[in-house]
Amino acid sequence: MSKKSKKKEKRYNHLKEMAKLTRLMKEMYERGQSELCEVRNSEIHGRGVYAAADIPKETKVIEYLGEYIDKDESEERAWAQAAKAEESGDAAVYIFTLDDKWDIDGNVPWNDARLINHSCDPNCEAWIEEDEIFIYSLREIKKGEELTFDYGFDVDCYEDHPCRCGSDKCIGYIVSQEQWSELKERISKLEEKVEN
Repeated sequence: MSKKSKKKEKRYNHLKEMAKLTRLMKEMYERGQSELCEVRNSEIHGRGVYAAADIPKETKVIEYLGEYIDKDESEERAWAQAAKAEESGDAAVYIFTLDDKWDIDGNVPWNDARLINHSCDPNCEAWIEEDEIFIYSLREIKKGEELTFDYGFDVDCYEDHPCRCGSDKCIGYIVSQEQWSELKERISKLEEKVEN
């Protein structure tokens, strides 16, 4: 094979690979969209996801997409994001626990679901189905209402995650509802120390 033919074949293979990646990106973008919701500015935080139509209870609203990463990579990225947050104040972390071995890093542009904000009184929740994550409505959601779910953060780092959801049930921090009683105890003990 001549030098010119090798160069032409290499270029052809490169273009073929790029076309394959373009198709994959388009597919991922389409999977990350939903006729039921749209992204807009949010009163809770930055941008949010809003109902584009009335959504019945227990409806699959949108898929949470991203890169599948193991727990070691997940921890490394989380620490890197924490360091970035210290410098810039940008605390956006889009890593979602999938199972004991894998997480999904949703920090990809085609994942609109990553922009769903936390609420202490959520109208959605995440359901894991096989190796995919979907956001489902917990109740009927009216068109124009912001979609929210419970981020389920651990109480051990509650001070790092103040909540701005504004709901009547807001506990003040982004902590899973299962740990609210423990959070209340910790806050109460802290207040007692301050008073004494």
